[in-house]
Amino acid sequence: MDRLHKRDQVSAVELVEAVDMWALGVQPESKAPQPAADAGHGLGPQDQSTFGKEAFGLVVTSRPSRAWTPAEFTEAVHWTGPLRVPGLRVLFAALIGTGVALGAVNVLALSAAERHHAGWLAGVMPAALSLGSMLGGLAYGRHAWPGAPSRHLVAASIGFAAGWLPLLPDPAPAVAVLGAVLPGTFLAPLLTAAFLTVDRLAPEGESTEAFAWLIACIGVGQAAGTALAALADTTGPLLVAAVPLAGAAFALWLLRRFNGLLSS
Repeated sequence: MDRLHKRDQVSAVELVEAVDMWALGVQPESKAPQPAADAGHGLGPQDQSTFGKEAFGLVVTSRPSRAWTPAEFTEAVHWTGPLRVPGLRVLFAALIGTGVALGAVNVLALSAAERHHAGWLAGVMPAALSLGSMLGGLAYGRHAWPGAPSRHLVAASIGFAAGWLPLLPDPAPAVAVLGAVLPGTFLAPLLTAAFLTVDRLAPEGESTEAFAWLIACIGVGQAAGTALAALADTTGPLLVAAVPLAGAAFALWLLRRFNGLLSS
């Protein structure tokens, strides 16, 4: 362990990187200097923990860490934070609806799997939604689309809401998988436009809190969507499929009705 303290041979950043690689069982010969490799080789879990703590200590006590000071923000911050911005309140409320749709997916998939005696559907439907989101995100990111992010929000919300319609009649498993891809295609563009809108509307010095609210509202919607879909499952497949559609439609209505606030 005496080698850990030879700061002229091993930088703190390289040492932390070596610890990460040893914890993963990766040979660090090409990534970390030899002293770090020697120090971490053959350590058990307890020793690796100690090794990591010492590496962490080197980082926090290094000259850059001790010299760094956060930028001072002297302007008084309102107690409501970014929620005092009308456009952000609209966006966060709309994202609760988006979260409802996302939270209902797992229940919808499990319900369909039980009805059609296709257990694989419980996992494949959410995966299909994720696949659609990846494809939509790639397509959205490849081009500079005209218009402000607030307009993109509405366009993506229309597609996201319409994408749930094919799942209403309780289609066959294969069709249900394809149907799950459709709303997913618009999910990544919707969330990307939401992040861009938050970045534009958040007051100076409050961007972090604004992004935290965005994530929190989606999470609240997901919890509500899961609960609502579970309750609807007792009444039949139509109402279960209507839960994500209702959440997406609510988000679309808010974003269209108050779109002017999202641009200011």
